[in-house]
Amino acid sequence: MSNKDFTPWVISHKATLNLKSFDTQPPSDERWEDKYKAENMQKLGEKLGQLQGLMHASKTRGLLLVLQGMDTAGKDGAIRHVFNHVSPLGVRAEAFGAPTEQELEHDFLWRIHQKTPALGEIVVFNRSHYEDVLVTRVKGWISREVCEKRFEHIRAFEKLLHDQGIKVIKCFLNISKDEQRKRLRERMDDPHKQWKLQPSDFEDRKLWDQFGHAYQDALKETSTPESPWYVIPADSKHYRDLFLTELLISTLDQMQLKVPKPKFDLTSVKLD
Repeated sequence: MSNKDFTPWVISHKATLNLKSFDTQPPSDERWEDKYKAENMQKLGEKLGQLQGLMHASKTRGLLLVLQGMDTAGKDGAIRHVFNHVSPLGVRAEAFGAPTEQELEHDFLWRIHQKTPALGEIVVFNRSHYEDVLVTRVKGWISREVCEKRFEHIRAFEKLLHDQGIKVIKCFLNISKDEQRKRLRERMDDPHKQWKLQPSDFEDRKLWDQFGHAYQDALKETSTPESPWYVIPADSKHYRDLFLTELLISTLDQMQLKVPKPKFDLTSVKLD
């Protein structure tokens, strides 16, 4: 079990929030490089896999991991590396792009609810319902009043999931503007990564401060004890992956999942 204290990275709904006060680099007082050694990461990955298998077998709880961040923050990479030792059985990743015409004819949470975890399942959202209080607000597609109402709807939606046994944890992958420039340049220079680029990556970069303010409001207004937001230093991909792995292990450990009992009396079985 991870003994890491995650409190310094948790957003409080009651406190004033300034995202700029959160570091994008790993804490200098942590010996995290030792924890990231290959053999230790394999052990952590195997522990995560065991807990996921237990959740899948017991089907008493579910887990929704929401990943948000600026472009190039590392959502795809985190999913690949953190779940590297976890069985695909019972784990699912969902990505949310621009809503379709049909989805726009419903409330903004309609398409989200269909993708939430069942009991026994871990689901990772690569972007999520939070795009509807981030992009829509920055681009001026919704008013401040509509945005505030959506915060209320999100809190109620996540409370519903919690009450049904689905634990919701939300992680903002916090990168610096300089780090984003570096990663965009790497994609531009690598023919195997150029396909990832789209015009919005460069257009949204010009709105860096506006997105920062939108994230600041969204995180503060929707971080609750049941469904907290964590701000993860993500300039280091290795530290990002270590943090997420330890957070997931800690969260699953706290569920105190138990091995289900056999569905029939095994003493009645005779093997030839």
